[in-house]
Amino acid sequence: MRRTTFHRATLAAATLLLLAGCGSQSGGGDKGSGAVSPKPTQTPGTTPAPTPSAGGSSAGCTPLTAELTAADSGRTFCLAQDGTFRVTLTGSEQRPWKKIGTAGDTAALKPMNYGIMLRGGDAGAAYQAAAAGTVTLSTTRPLCAEPTGSGQVSCKGIQEWQVTVRVG
Repeated sequence: MRRTTFHRATLAAATLLLLAGCGSQSGGGDKGSGAVSPKPTQTPGTTPAPTPSAGGSSAGCTPLTAELTAADSGRTFCLAQDGTFRVTLTGSEQRPWKKIGTAGDTAALKPMNYGIMLRGGDAGAAYQAAAAGTVTLSTTRPLCAEPTGSGQVSCKGIQEWQVTVRVG
């Protein structure tokens, strides 16, 4: 009869592989792991230089392109008068985004037709720069899906999404 032993090296390798997977995030959209992505960081020299067409005072903001996503949370953008953009946040039915709200100089952005139908849990909005001002767009969604049966773990965590748009 052959004796089977569990080698320490095998155990150490399995532990390292398990720990390497913990805390990592694939960036995979609607199937999220429940972890909040870190705020995007900007390496010096990688931010595009603001242009006069990007709007009034462009210090500390990035020229706004056509679409904002969850990865843009926490950032400040500049938008020229009459410029347009869209916000697309991918969620799931188990972890849905709430409707995108506005605060600040709300007259600076005029809501537009988003143009496409959203899946359950997604949030979307489209805006046109109507007047000079600063507007904050924000929404939230649960970090965890609601339990569907007894004995399941639940959490009350909230994932926040917020950007600031300067129109000028």
